[in-house]
Amino acid sequence: MDWQSPAESVPSAFVSEAQQATLRGTPPVTGAWRDGDRPGNRHFAGIGAFTTEHGKTFPHVRLAYETFGELNADKSNAILVFHALTGDSHIAGASGPGHPTGGWWSPLVGPGLALDTDSYCIVVPNVLGGCQGSTGPSSYSALGREWGGAFPYLTIRDQVRATKGLADELGITTFHSVIGGSMGGMHALEWALHYPNALSRLGLIATSAITSADQLGGNSLQTEAITVDPHFSGGDYYDQAEGPYRGLALARRMALINYRSPSELNDRFERTWQSAKSPLGDNGRFAVESYLDFHGNKFTRRFDANSYIALVTAMNSHDITRDRGSLEQVLGSLPHPTLVLGITSDRLFPVAQQHELAAHIPHTLHGTSALVVESPYGHDGFLIEAEAVGAALKDLLTTPPL
Repeated sequence: MDWQSPAESVPSAFVSEAQQATLRGTPPVTGAWRDGDRPGNRHFAGIGAFTTEHGKTFPHVRLAYETFGELNADKSNAILVFHALTGDSHIAGASGPGHPTGGWWSPLVGPGLALDTDSYCIVVPNVLGGCQGSTGPSSYSALGREWGGAFPYLTIRDQVRATKGLADELGITTFHSVIGGSMGGMHALEWALHYPNALSRLGLIATSAITSADQLGGNSLQTEAITVDPHFSGGDYYDQAEGPYRGLALARRMALINYRSPSELNDRFERTWQSAKSPLGDNGRFAVESYLDFHGNKFTRRFDANSYIALVTAMNSHDITRDRGSLEQVLGSLPHPTLVLGITSDRLFPVAQQHELAAHIPHTLHGTSALVVESPYGHDGFLIEAEAVGAALKDLLTTPPL
């Protein structure tokens, strides 16, 4: 396993002593990309002032994004892809200066692949509130310091409206397809509802129409893990010697349990010890504990605690029926060919949520039930099962628009 890959994009594996040694020492106060850091493959677009649904105004918003492939003359080959909670604009490519991890969907993006960069231009923004170049809590506010705890509350709809500003800056009026998985699926669905004329096809992967009580509960545990860290300081920790890395790492460990299936973790680790030292009273550890600890620790080096809270609370806002009507009415209004895909072992976004989407969206590729991919990898199966997910995306992209 390449330790520089996002944990979600590869199967779980034992963590070696050499890998653990790479993360010794206190993590930085924030793992956010900051002005002055190497830009890597990022581009930046200013979209001007922006007012949230809640009535708060950003004097200026910047979105970081990456593109893969070239726009054609009429910009009709652009595909918009929204990332999941801990993703960013780096959907494909190696890790390196400016990009602490490799691309989170690299097997699907490139010449001849499902998202074929010889035919399409893939546009991937880091959403508003993120921490990899877009305006977020670690960005400087008009007061000359980081937004920190004063960062405005955001909804999924806010983030979609901000992304429309990016599309306008790029001169793209209608995307060939809009695709997203997990949190990104929430954005893709809201895009289709808010801007039905700004896309021709829709891809909804391992996502839902409404954030459920079960998901709200899990999210609340993760945000609480961060805010109770004594170094969180109400979100204003950027000038401190230490940030809330313990709380952020714990939130990440909680999330990883939900991203994977019980069978994968049980089959991979069983009750194996991490070392010769017994975890049964001799201060040793089980291998699964070391796996979670390693990836929690690694995560703090590429993410920001405030951004994690901002994005999770935005996910909590997700309810497509809010101020619109019944679920049947709202989903029934979608006029686009739509891929709805779920993962059999997903316990974070169970397949029942994708079947609910497919039951009410009129023009799905697979009828009134979602396409379900068999996978032992849980929610992360949508990132790992490249062959099956890629084949489904190819079907979507070659489906004639209505």
